[in-house]
Amino acid sequence: MKVKLVNKSHHDAPAYSTPLSAGMDLRANLDAPVTLRPGERRLIPTGLYISLPAGFEAQIRPRSGLALKKGISIVNTPGTIDADYRGEIGIILINHSQEDFTVQDGERICQMVVARHETVEWDLCDTLDETERGEGGFGHTGKL
Repeated sequence: MKVKLVNKSHHDAPAYSTPLSAGMDLRANLDAPVTLRPGERRLIPTGLYISLPAGFEAQIRPRSGLALKKGISIVNTPGTIDADYRGEIGIILINHSQEDFTVQDGERICQMVVARHETVEWDLCDTLDETERGEGGFGHTGKL
């Protein structure tokens, strides 16, 4: 699949790290380091702009290494970039740790996964079909 990319950053275009990777790492595009205090969130620019085809979205997900080792995540995970968005991709990072974390220029800060999606057309009705689960919600099976 080909996707148009405008790269105004001073880094290479996003790429897959391994042949079977689902996500591409995105890098911070900063003029100066940004320090996140514990509990603080900031919008980090990437310098990237994309044009996805209809029926696709780009999902922005945390990097597992940053989450485990540093407590850094994304506030609205997964974030969605819609096919009609043409602005810069910005990443809302949050520091869940008890220590300051400094984002450096070029640091890999998240993953981007491009995925197909459907557009729903509602079929309004008065009842739904019956299932074994029915209205059973959270913990309905009694198993953890």
